[in-house]
Amino acid sequence: MRYTATGLLVAMAGVFTLAHFNEAAHPAWGYVLAFAEAAMVGGLADWFAVTALFRHPLGIPIPHTAIIPENKDRIADTMAGFLRDNFLTPLVVARRMRDMNLARAAGDFLIERREGEIGRIRAGAAELFVDLLESLDPERLGKQVRAGLAKQAEKIDVSPLLGKMLETSMADNRHRPLIDAMIRWAGLTLEDNEEMVRDMIQARANALLRWTGLDERLSNSVLDGLYRLLAEILVDPQHPLRGKVEEGLAKFAQDLQHDDEMRAKVERIKADMLANPALGEWWMGVWERLRHALIEMARNPQSAMAGQLGSSMQELGKTLREDPALQLQVNRLARRTLVGVAQRYGEQIVQLVSETVKRWDARTITGRIESAVGRDLQFIRINGTLVGGLVGVTIHALTQLF
Repeated sequence: MRYTATGLLVAMAGVFTLAHFNEAAHPAWGYVLAFAEAAMVGGLADWFAVTALFRHPLGIPIPHTAIIPENKDRIADTMAGFLRDNFLTPLVVARRMRDMNLARAAGDFLIERREGEIGRIRAGAAELFVDLLESLDPERLGKQVRAGLAKQAEKIDVSPLLGKMLETSMADNRHRPLIDAMIRWAGLTLEDNEEMVRDMIQARANALLRWTGLDERLSNSVLDGLYRLLAEILVDPQHPLRGKVEEGLAKFAQDLQHDDEMRAKVERIKADMLANPALGEWWMGVWERLRHALIEMARNPQSAMAGQLGSSMQELGKTLREDPALQLQVNRLARRTLVGVAQRYGEQIVQLVSETVKRWDARTITGRIESAVGRDLQFIRINGTLVGGLVGVTIHALTQLF
């Protein structure tokens, strides 16, 4: 669409040139000339207006241009205020919830069947079980799980187990996504710290390089070389440096299984971890993995758990759909819960939106808004060109008449 709008403007310039040289040949060329001239003015004016929203036209810092990047923080605060005033105030939430029958909707969802033998109740049961697992307090149930796992971990020689896991992963090439992620992380880290790297290189450059300005070129060359190296490693599975990393991982896996010194070191680390109370959160991560495994079981429609929950949840769905008193209680609870969430956490949610937008760089927010508006921006230019031409030919016709 950008090419179309620009092409139309160029076409008007061509028509203007043609009409200018043939104006004396026939009075009709005067109308064509007026149309093309005004169309160019309208198209250029709307190009300037559209461009000024997102960037400086032609890179010239004209006042009141690049409006969105220059006012990014104010836009973020306005968006956050709009969200707060229209969605996250307790009064608004309560008013919107008053006309909603969530209980009946939940009952319909649980009972309604999908295509085939398995009803939506099966999937609904899985989701409800997921919600139950999500609601478990890790400080209560997780502590018991943590204590039991700690006792079992003391009895396990983890070094051979870790080595075998690493060796098996490498045999199945499952370690490559990890290496790819490390390379991407290195690239992003380098990108975030470009200025620091440039300063380090320039600080170590001699006076002659700084005087001639070659230190900046040197730092650019070093950074470009590092980016190119990371890109080559990422796209080339046979890259020599990737091979060196895999050799190191293979040796590490062997040492974990067969090197007594390495195994003793791993056992000391394990003992230190088990004795360190500051690593209690790590044990909670173990519980989280177990919980996710249970969630996966619940989401399997062929499992016994999903089937048992399905029967119970189907009865619950019928009750929710047919019992007005229960619907009233459930809807009231849901309304109070959501109103409480809005009242307690509304400001934090709004602040999260505002801070997220403020953290975006100008190029990011400009690109996202421009992409969201999309084709309509270019239609503004096209319409400006055509409307300008029509206004121009109208004015020309009026001048001829009067």
